[in-house]
Amino acid sequence: MRLAPTRGGFLRPFGCGWFIREYLLGNGPEGSKTIDPKIGAAQADINFEYKEALARATARDRAERILSNMVVKGADVSEEEAEKIYQRELKRVSRKFTHMRYHSFLMYFGVLKRLEWVEATNRTEASAIQDNYSSAPERVYYKLTKKGIEANEELWSNPLFTLYPEIGPSHMKKPD
Repeated sequence: MRLAPTRGGFLRPFGCGWFIREYLLGNGPEGSKTIDPKIGAAQADINFEYKEALARATARDRAERILSNMVVKGADVSEEEAEKIYQRELKRVSRKFTHMRYHSFLMYFGVLKRLEWVEATNRTEASAIQDNYSSAPERVYYKLTKKGIEANEELWSNPLFTLYPEIGPSHMKKPD
C-alpha cells in the first residue's frame, strides 16, 4: 500500500510539477496570479508564486484544523473569526518550510527544459541585478510546449523519473 499522497508528496499539498503546469496554462492555481499562457512567466516569478501558493495552502490547512477543533468543542465561529485565524496562520508559515531552495527550483526547471515541456519565449525584461551589474542576464519568459501540455499528470508528478526512467525503480522502496 502506497502511503505518499498522490498530489504533492509528503509535507506538500501539491507538487511543483503540477503547479508549474497549471501556472503556465494560465489557471492561477491555489490563488496564484493568472498569466497569459502565450506570454508565459520568468522562472523567478514562477518560483515566487509556487512558494506563496504553498504558504496559503499550508495556512488554510492549519486554520481548518483549528476551526474544526473549535467547532467540535461547541464554539460558534463566525466567518470573520475564521478569516482572522487564517491570516494569523498565514503569517506564521515559514517560507523556508514551504518551498525548495531557488537553486533546486532552477535544477527542477532544467529537467522540464530537457523534457522539452517548457521553452523560452521571445519576451525578456531587465533584471534587478542589472541596475548594478549591466552585463547580468535578462529575465527570460517561459511557456509550455505542446509536448508539456500533452504530458499527463503522472508524468508531471515526477519529471526526473520521466527523464530518467531507469532510476525511478531504484528509488522506490520494495514491498515486504
